[in-house]
Amino acid sequence: MKSTVVKILALLALLWSGMLIAAEPIKIGALVAATGPASFLGDPELKTLKHYVAKINAEGGLKGHPLQLVAYDTGANPKKAVTFTKRLIYKDKVAAIIGPSTTGETMAIIPLVQRAKIPLLSMAGGVPIVEPVKKWVFKIVATDRMACQKIMEDMKKKGITKIAMISGSGGFGKSMRKQCKMVAKKMGIDILADESYGKKDTDMSAQLLKIKNTPGVQAVLNPGFGQGPAIVTKNFKQLGLKVPLYESHGVASKKYIEIAGKAAEGVRLVSPPVIVAAKLPDSNPVKKVCLAYKNEYEKTFHTPVASFGGHAYDALYAVADAAKRKGITPARIRDGLESLHNFVGIDGVVNMSPTDHLGLDTKSGMVLLQIKNGDWELAE
Repeated sequence: MKSTVVKILALLALLWSGMLIAAEPIKIGALVAATGPASFLGDPELKTLKHYVAKINAEGGLKGHPLQLVAYDTGANPKKAVTFTKRLIYKDKVAAIIGPSTTGETMAIIPLVQRAKIPLLSMAGGVPIVEPVKKWVFKIVATDRMACQKIMEDMKKKGITKIAMISGSGGFGKSMRKQCKMVAKKMGIDILADESYGKKDTDMSAQLLKIKNTPGVQAVLNPGFGQGPAIVTKNFKQLGLKVPLYESHGVASKKYIEIAGKAAEGVRLVSPPVIVAAKLPDSNPVKKVCLAYKNEYEKTFHTPVASFGGHAYDALYAVADAAKRKGITPARIRDGLESLHNFVGIDGVVNMSPTDHLGLDTKSGMVLLQIKNGDWELAE
């Protein structure tokens, strides 16, 4: 009797597998900077998307359909992002697009997805992606404005009211610089020096020396991502600046610590909570999902988890949630994203609406960290 039941179950599993294979796939497009200057963003994003699409399919797919990931490596190049977006829309016929990895790329492709009426769920940080609200454009990552607020709240607690900024010149750096200036004005923080650096710059000593020679600076804030902030950190240490250095969520990767080395010791930054998942209080609603993702990612890829892969996890499962509730066409997925409610992801708890295409609760999804002994710690 037992063997008969086992055979029946095996037969049912085989039949289900065959039905899933025969069903028309739901194509999900992805634009990731898997190589180039933003590969520390795109590489974990692509790994995550491939792994969890396979996992969803192994568990029965989505509404009886397998997912098919159609991914392109943009190299963080907005022109490539535009080219690949056209391919995803008009050749691959995707139902939704996840990505790109960076703000500049995302802004470049927004007109395309708006015209084609394909939902876009960006993994970049810039506020302009979702403000003003655009019908087909959503975002799953905390904004640069939220990061500024979190950082400056910490500054105020420490009595810091006079700072300097040194920002990257890319889309993210420019956007966060703008947001931080607005937040600083509201919070009564004076920006005494305002420097910048280019994407290809390999030494920021000249800008930092100006900051060092500016009287009254109590801390330095670096809006940026990629290798630039790591170079800033090393130059900061080499010049002997003694004030606190704050970095953005754009450096929430072990790669930053590896490049900056000992100079990173003591740096403070904001980050999604996944990189310190085990250290989160049990009361944090995202702890369980963060721990599960962190453990599975590190077991699968044998490398430390980065917050950026978590953005891809949230984006994929947000699209899946939207499709399950509303349907698998682009218009229905769009409607599902706009009505995303109490979605517990790695980046926080999300509640979107027609007037809010982010819907992220930063209290659950953004933490302040400090680097100690070459590792992340919750900041005191």
